[in-house]
Amino acid sequence: MRTFLRLWSGQAVSLVGSALTSFALGVWVYQETGSVTRLGLVYLLVFLPGILVAPFTGALVDRLDRRAVLLTTVSGGLLNVLALAALHHADALQPGHVYLTSAVTSVLIAVQTPAFAASVGPLVGRSGLGRANGLVMLAHSVAQIAGPLAGGFLLQAVNLGGVLIIDGASFLIALISLLTLRLPRPAPAAPGSGTSAATGVGEGAGGGTGLLAETAVAWRYVAARHGLVALLVFYALLNFAVGFVDVLITPLVLGFASTSALGTVLAVGGIGMVIGSAAMGVWGGPGRRIHGVLLFSLILGLALCAGALRPSLELIAGAAFVFLFCSAIINAANRSLWQVKVDPGMQGRVLSLENMVATAPLPIAYLLAGPATEQICRPLLSSDTAFARVAGALIGGNGPDRAIALLLLGSGLLVVAASVAGYLYPRLRRVDDELPDALPDRPVLTATEVNR
Repeated sequence: MRTFLRLWSGQAVSLVGSALTSFALGVWVYQETGSVTRLGLVYLLVFLPGILVAPFTGALVDRLDRRAVLLTTVSGGLLNVLALAALHHADALQPGHVYLTSAVTSVLIAVQTPAFAASVGPLVGRSGLGRANGLVMLAHSVAQIAGPLAGGFLLQAVNLGGVLIIDGASFLIALISLLTLRLPRPAPAAPGSGTSAATGVGEGAGGGTGLLAETAVAWRYVAARHGLVALLVFYALLNFAVGFVDVLITPLVLGFASTSALGTVLAVGGIGMVIGSAAMGVWGGPGRRIHGVLLFSLILGLALCAGALRPSLELIAGAAFVFLFCSAIINAANRSLWQVKVDPGMQGRVLSLENMVATAPLPIAYLLAGPATEQICRPLLSSDTAFARVAGALIGGNGPDRAIALLLLGSGLLVVAASVAGYLYPRLRRVDDELPDALPDRPVLTATEVNR
C-alpha cells in the first residue's frame, strides 16, 4: 500500500495543476470567442484523439514497463504545458494552440489512464481496491474544487501564464515521485498461444503478436463476458449524458450569473465529489459493486433533472453537489469491478478498451451540445406550441438561455431510464456473482519488497 500511496500522491498533485489549467483555458477560450461550439471543440479534442489511438495504447501498456510508460506520459504533459506558457509569454497564444495541445493531452491521457489503472490492482490487492479507487477519486475531487476555486483567483492574480507555470511545477512533482518507486509487473498473457489461462479466450488460428492482434484479444475477452458488455453499454450511455453537462454547465450559469458564481457552483460540486470519494476511501463501496454503479447513477440522473428546473444558483449548486457525490462512487465502483474481474496481465488492453468505448460518446455529446441547444431546443421553446408552454413552465421560462436547461433535463431523464433498464437486465445486475474474480486478494510485491 505504501508504493500505491507514493504513486497516488504524485498523480494527485499533477491532477490539481491540470485542473487549474483546464479551468483557465476553458474560460480563456470562451471569453476570446464567445462561442459554446468553440468551447465544445476544446472538450472534443481532449477526448477524440485518445479514442483513436486507444486500440494501440492498451497493448503497449501490457508489453512495456508501466513505470516507464507513466514517466513518459508525465514528461510529455510537462513539455505540453510549458509550450503553452511560452506562447502566452510571447503574447502569441491563439485558440488553435489550445486545440492542438488539447489533442496532445488526449493522446497522453489515453496511454497514462490504463497504465495507472492497471498498476493499482497489483499494488493493493482485491480487498484494498475499493479504498484505493476512493483515494483516486478523492484526488480528482480535490482537483475539481481547486480548478474553479483557485483557478478563478489565479487568473486574476497571475493571469493564464502563471497558471500554466504552476501546472508545470505539478508535473515536475509527479515526475520526481515516479522516479523514486518501482511497480510490480504481472505475468503477461502469451500472445498467439490459442486459449490461454490468462485471457480465457481463444485467439484463433490467425492470432498474431501485433498490437492490433493483441487488442483483438481484449475485444474477445470482454465479448465472452456478457455482464462486462452490458456494463460497457451502460457506461457509454451515462457518459453521453454527462458530456452535455461538461459543455453546458458554463453557459447555463453564465446566462444569469457571473464568472465567480460559476466557480462557486463548480466548487460546491467538487465538495460533493470530495465527500463521495472520502466515503469510498473509508467504506470501500458495497459488497456488490454493480449496486453502487446503478443506484448512484439513478440518483445522479434525478439530480441532473432537478438542476435544470430553475435558473437558481442554490438549486444548480445543490444539484452539482449530488451529481458529483454520486459520480465519485459510480466511477470508483465501476473501476473496481473491471480491476477485480480482469486478469492483471490483460488489464492494460481491457481497461484501454473499456476507456475507449465508455468515453467515445463524450466527444459526440460535445459536438452535439451547441447545435442541439441552438438549432433544436431554442426553436422548440420559442414556438407557439403546447410542448413549449409545458416545457417553459417546467424549466422556469422560454428564454434562449433556458434551452440549455431543456437539453440538460433530457440528459437527466436518459440517465434515469438507463439505470432502471440496467437493473432489469440480469447479466448486468448479477455481474458481481456470475463472473469469477481474477485479482488476488493480497497485493503483488515488487522485486524490492521481496528482497527485504
